[in-house]
Amino acid sequence: MNSLAEIGRVLRANQRFAILSHVRPDGDALGSQLALGLSLEQLGKEVAIWNEDGMLDKYSFMAGAERLSRPPSEPQDFDVAVALDTATQNRLGTAAAAIRTAKTWVNIDHHPSNPRYGDLVFIDPVAPATGQILFDLMCAAEMPVDPAIAENLFVAISTDTGSFQYPNTTARTFEIGAELIRRGANVGRLSQLLYESYPLRRVELLRDLLSTMRIAAHGQVASFSLSLELAAKLGVKPEDNEGLIDHLRAIHGVVVAVFFEELLEGKVRVSMRSKSDAADVCAICERFGGGGHKLAAGARVRGTLPEVEQRVLAAICDVIDCNS
Repeated sequence: MNSLAEIGRVLRANQRFAILSHVRPDGDALGSQLALGLSLEQLGKEVAIWNEDGMLDKYSFMAGAERLSRPPSEPQDFDVAVALDTATQNRLGTAAAAIRTAKTWVNIDHHPSNPRYGDLVFIDPVAPATGQILFDLMCAAEMPVDPAIAENLFVAISTDTGSFQYPNTTARTFEIGAELIRRGANVGRLSQLLYESYPLRRVELLRDLLSTMRIAAHGQVASFSLSLELAAKLGVKPEDNEGLIDHLRAIHGVVVAVFFEELLEGKVRVSMRSKSDAADVCAICERFGGGGHKLAAGARVRGTLPEVEQRVLAAICDVIDCNS
C-alpha cells in the first residue's frame, strides 16, 4: 500500500484529474468527491468530478454541487483518475468507461473488501469514512481546506458515522470533526440540511416499508422490502432509501437489519447492518457477490424479491444461530 505522502506528491505533480465514486452514491462518496475536487482546483488543476448518478437532490446544498455531473458519452484523457469510497472498480459504473486514458489510477477507500485495484492505493479499514482519510491526505500534502471543503468533508464523515454515533467512530474522528468546525463547517446548518429536511415521500415510504417488516431468529433479525410496484406508487427516488434501515437496526434485541430493494434488471439490492462483531455482514454479503464492512455491507443478488429474501435471511440466521 502507498502512503498519503506519495499520493499527495502525485496530486501536486499532475494537471488533469478525474474524481470518481461509486454508483448509488452516499454522503461520504459525494462529499469526498467535492472536497478533493475543490481542493485540487484551488491548486490550479483541471478537474472533472463524475458520478454515474450525478448529484443527488438531497445533497444539492453542498458547496460546489454544480461541479459534479454525470460522465460524458465521449471518453476523455487524464493524467490521474481518482476512485473514492469505491470497494470494487466495477462499482464506478459509467464513470470508469468515460476515462479513455489515465497515466495513474489512485484508489482511496475504507472498505476492507477492497481488492486494492489501481496504481496508487490507500485503504484504511479503520477509518469510518473516506472523508476522514481525505482530510489526513490534504494535511499531509498541504492542500487547501477552506470552509467549503471543510463542510463537504464534514458531510462525508457525519453521514458515514451516523452523525458520529456508529461504533467505527474514533477519537480521531471527533478530532477531525472539531478541526473542520474550526475551518468553517457550520454544524447546525449542515445537520439540519442532512437530517431534518426530508421530503414527505420519504416518510410515506418508511410508513409502507414498516408494514412489510419481518422479525426472525428470535428477534435478532429484522427486515423490510421495497418492491418496484411500491416504489412506482410513491414516486420515490433511490436516494430516499438512505438511512431507513437504521429504524430496524434501532430495535432492541435486533442484531442484524436488512433492507431488500427490488431492481429493474431482475436483481435485488440487499443492504445489511449489524450491531455485533459476531455477525459479520460483510462476510455474509461476500457469499452473494457483495462486500463492505463488518457492520455495514451490501450486495446485488439475482432473483425475484421473495427468492432473495429467503436465501439471504437463511444465510443470516445460520450466522446468528452459530453466535447466539
